[in-house]
Amino acid sequence: MGHPHAEPVRILCNIGDFPKEWVSASGTPGTTRVLSTPGQFLSSAPACDAILINCDPGLTYKLAALFSLFPWRRKPIIALDLVLRRPISQGSRFTRPFKKFLLGSVDHFIHYFRDLDGYQKYFGIGKSRSSYVPFKSNIQGHHSSTTDSDGDYVLCFGRSERDYDTFFEAMSTLPYPGAIPAPNFPLLSRHSSRFTLPLSKLPHNIRILENDDSVPGALEIISKARVVTLPIVAGRISASGVGTYLAAMHLGKCVIITEGPGSSDVLADEALFVPPENAPALATMIRKAWEDRETREKIAAAGQRYAESCGTSADLYQRVQDVVVAQVKKRY
Repeated sequence: MGHPHAEPVRILCNIGDFPKEWVSASGTPGTTRVLSTPGQFLSSAPACDAILINCDPGLTYKLAALFSLFPWRRKPIIALDLVLRRPISQGSRFTRPFKKFLLGSVDHFIHYFRDLDGYQKYFGIGKSRSSYVPFKSNIQGHHSSTTDSDGDYVLCFGRSERDYDTFFEAMSTLPYPGAIPAPNFPLLSRHSSRFTLPLSKLPHNIRILENDDSVPGALEIISKARVVTLPIVAGRISASGVGTYLAAMHLGKCVIITEGPGSSDVLADEALFVPPENAPALATMIRKAWEDRETREKIAAAGQRYAESCGTSADLYQRVQDVVVAQVKKRY
């Protein structure tokens, strides 16, 4: 049965590969126009039903401000994967009230995590204006490796809010081989990761792997790991490492990840969890995963089933379309 909203739901968005024509799970048809600048969205807004902005806080703030100046052009704004950080620096604390004010004009948020305590506390974004959707794995066709829970090393991987320091401290107490991709220090800093040791001071059992920043290269590194660790810095308020742990799970690897948004609020027996910035706890969990084959294989199998259930980009976009349609329904 079709949706009572007879005409297609018209979306303006900034996602280049979002389907141009689509049908929601409820049967509502939709169309999409891809735009990029605030001016384009403002001028095209009267001919749409909703504006979907993916992972672009700056564009989201600018649209909220423009619609406050031109309210007759306003259409619902839906922010997908709006990544916000806890305001720690003096500058971020100063701008937080302005960001909170502008985000108050955003109609709905779609997150890849459920724990909204930090978003509510600092930016006034709570459950009443939020929806959770699972992220996607989408690594099919990029690898030919067999999927198993064995491998040569304990891997720490990724750049977004990663806590390499805690990984190094944990591995310095363990006899197992560890590995990291060759670090890009400017990117690690830009993404709020913690990597303060010089390469010459790394634990003797840590080796540095060639890293060409390609998807096949990353999957090759992950495929050779026995355990994949994603230690995340303390105090994060949004998801970090979801794409990495889904790739590792899809490849049949046992994942250890820090508790927090996007991990312990979404996963259960699909991963092993540790407190943030706790090297002894991480070392204990690595030892368990490395030496206990039954636990490692059980976690890896559950993770693989979960990653496969998340599907591809097409499945993710279907979930997003359904949320957009539900929001449009409220206004017609």
